[in-house]
Parts: sequence; structure tokens; C-alpha cells
Amino acid sequence: MRRYTIDPITRLEGHGKVDIFVNDEGECENAYFQIPELRGFEQFCVGRPVEELPRITTRICGVCPEAHHMASVKACDAVYHVDPPPAAKKLREMLYSFFYTADHTVHFYALGGPDFVLGPAAPPAERNILGVIRKVGLDAGKQVIALRARCQEIIEMLGGKKIHQVTCLPGGIQKVLTGEERRRCEDYARRNIEFAKFTFKVFEDIVLGNPEYVDLVTGPVYRHETYSMGLVDDRNQVNFYHGKVRVVDPGGVELCKYEPQDYREHIAEHVEPWTYLKYPYLKRIGWKGFVDGKDSGLYTATPQSRLNVSDGMPTPLAQAEYERYFETLTGDRSGKRPVHARLAIHWARIIELMCAAERSLELACDPEITSPETRVIPTAVPTEGVGCVEAPRGTLTHHYRTDERGLVTMCNLIVGTTNNYGPITLSIQRAAKSLITKGREVTEGILNMVEMAFRAYDPCFGCATHSLPGEMPLIVRLRDTRGELIREFRRD
Repeated sequence: MRRYTIDPITRLEGHGKVDIFVNDEGECENAYFQIPELRGFEQFCVGRPVEELPRITTRICGVCPEAHHMASVKACDAVYHVDPPPAAKKLREMLYSFFYTADHTVHFYALGGPDFVLGPAAPPAERNILGVIRKVGLDAGKQVIALRARCQEIIEMLGGKKIHQVTCLPGGIQKVLTGEERRRCEDYARRNIEFAKFTFKVFEDIVLGNPEYVDLVTGPVYRHETYSMGLVDDRNQVNFYHGKVRVVDPGGVELCKYEPQDYREHIAEHVEPWTYLKYPYLKRIGWKGFVDGKDSGLYTATPQSRLNVSDGMPTPLAQAEYERYFETLTGDRSGKRPVHARLAIHWARIIELMCAAERSLELACDPEITSPETRVIPTAVPTEGVGCVEAPRGTLTHHYRTDERGLVTMCNLIVGTTNNYGPITLSIQRAAKSLITKGREVTEGILNMVEMAFRAYDPCFGCATHSLPGEMPLIVRLRDTRGELIREFRRD
């Protein structure tokens, strides 16, 4: 038995490693995806005033603090039984839409893009954002940087800071938008829509225009079927900020649709002893292990999943791309047949990029967004609440319980990447077993193609690990040269 270890895995947020075990015939027996880091926010939020959590939980991640800020303040709204005024909700959503545009841009060009633009087997020193710029041209790099700068400027204006925002409060938001600021938001949103069009041109020329890439995306190496999850509005269209959670089975049939506060009736979490990240699964189906299909309780919560559970996009240009995406990959532009090609998550992501840019413009042009009425002061006794948004990496849930003084007695977080841990593990196993076969040399390029299996999900493991036991568990296993267990030492 031979073991290949990819440590650290690259181009993701957080840390993780992959252990691949290859038998004497040269075939992959199994692959394990381990998350060795721990954040622990679920525990050290306990005892703090709940209104502090929208500021504290943004520190979970410097990549997507906006997602935690929004989910947290929505949970606080529910804890205090207060409904923010319309302008506050629109300002929150506009901030979030600019964030979404920027975040998806980073993944497409800096994290996922190098594998397609330069090729999976390109030298590691070239397989990065600088290599992408060299390939697609300096103008593309300038456009990416300009978009990031525009979005960060708006996020700072609305959020008080470029990262770790402080603007949202229980019952609303502390920002009142001026007329000049609204016009700037409108201008930047229009530019972002043009950038999204440019990105689709890059994708069409480099990915869809390359038959080898199309075969890789649509082939069996990165394909397996699971349930899909995502927020939808009252028209069953994709919504990043608010809605009901909808789950469909691998064939597109609705399993359930529920209010976020009812998540515990539908979602449970499984624990494995060799990782600090929990495995969520659908209660109605049950935990069946690392298998796919309709009888498995595993589900995904990704850009692709959000498209799978929806009946369309809420904005026109994104809707046109939605129809093209499904027609190309399933032959049915209506979206009734889910897509399970995992590398196509990258395609779904830029459809969402366009949607977020268009939604930014809609909100910036809404006359109500400059209303001075941006907060309702809470007066009710605090109790318990759940807040939910679609983080770029999946459905994000914050659940708080407090005493009558508003001090947190329980905090539970189900992070976007946590939802996807099971399917990511499946994707890595499928890729490793498909690519590492008898008589085939295990090259750096092959190992990178295994990494591509998790990279499609854009995982953030800094966000995802929060359970903190009283004593850190430790398991040491001694194995012989055949991989058989000789002795095990445990500290649980």
C-alpha cells in the first residue's frame, strides 16, 4: 500500500489535506479529505451580548465576512422579534450584492480559473492569477482589479469597513444613503454588469471553446448525483439574501421547502473521528455514509445547487445565461433537470456573478433606498432566532438562543462549506479512483486534478469548523507496510 498526501491543498480559503491510498496494483483504494484546523466560534460566542455577534462572527473569515454579518444580524432581528424597515433591508441586500460580485470574481480568476485557463498539468509556478493574466491579457487583470476596488469601496461605504463590517444592527442598519452615494452605487453596478459580460466572453472562448475542457466538465471523473439545496423567493427564483430553503432530489423533484428557522427539522450533522468538520445530511433520508444517489442523505449547497433548486434567475441577463447553461448541459433550458457535473459549478458561479451585478443596479435605482428610516429600535425581550443567507459557498445558518438579558446561551453555525463536506469528500474519492489507475504514473498534474474536485466548491474551511470539545481528541494509528492496523492509541 502506498500513500500520497497533498498537504497543504492549494487555492482555497483555510487549510486541509488529502490522503490517497494506492494498492500494490497501482489503483486508488480510497481517499480521505481531512480538515485539521479549528475556529471554535460556537463556544466562545456563548456568554456575550447577542447584539455583539454581527461584529464578532465576521472575524470567522476575512474572505466572506459580509455573509456572516448578514446571517448574524438576521438572527439578531429574530432574537429581538423586530422587523427592519424596507430601506434597511435594501441597503443590506445591496451591500451583499456588491460583495457577491467581488467574491465570485476572485474565485473565477484567481482560484478556479488557473486550472482551465492554463490547463490542469501546467507547472505550479504558472498555475495562478499571474499566469491567468499572461494568458488572457493584461487588460483582463486590470478589469479584475478595478472591479474589486469598486466593490470594496461600496462595501466600506455601506458597511463601515472593507472587511469585518460593523454597519448592521438588530432592527436595521446604521447607514443612511445620500443621493450622491446612490448615484455612485448605480454607476459602479453598471460597470460591474459590463465586467460580467466580459467574464462570460472569457469563459466562452477558453472553456466552452476547448473540446478537451468540455469533455472534462461533462465526463464521468467529476460527476456524481446528490440532493441540492438553496434559498428561493416566492417565485422559486434564486435569492442570496432572503427566502425559503428548497431541497430537490437528484432528479429535480422537490423534497422539502422550509423556513430557515425550521432547519433542525430537516438537517442533522454526522461526526467522523478523523476530522474537525461535521457532515450535515438530510434527516428524512438519513446518514448512509459516503455514497451518492437518491438513497443518500448527502446534499450540496453551491452555485450549481442554487440553480438546480430554482425555476430561474430574478434578473434578465442572468436568466438568459441560466437557460443557456441548462440547455447545454441537460438539453432542457427550463432547469427542471438538475446538473450534476461538478466542474460546471464554475459556470454556475459566473451566472450568479451576473445576477448579483444586476441586482445591485436594481437596488441602487430604487428611490426608497435613500430613506432616512433605516432602523426600528428593538423593545421585546430577547429569546431565540435563526438567520440565513446564501453565502457564495452555500447556505449559511446562524442560530442563537439567549437569556432574558440578551446574553447568548447557545450558538450553532452551519456554514456553506460545512453543507458540502460530504459531497466534496465524494468528489475527491471519485476523481482519485478515476485518475489513479493501474499502469498510470501519479504525476503532480494528476494530483492537481484531484484537487480540482474540491476546488470547484470554492470551500472555506476557516469558516466551517467551530465545534470545540473540552479536550482535543487525538488518534494515532500504526500500520504495517500493507496498510493493516497494528495498534491504535486514543485520547477522546
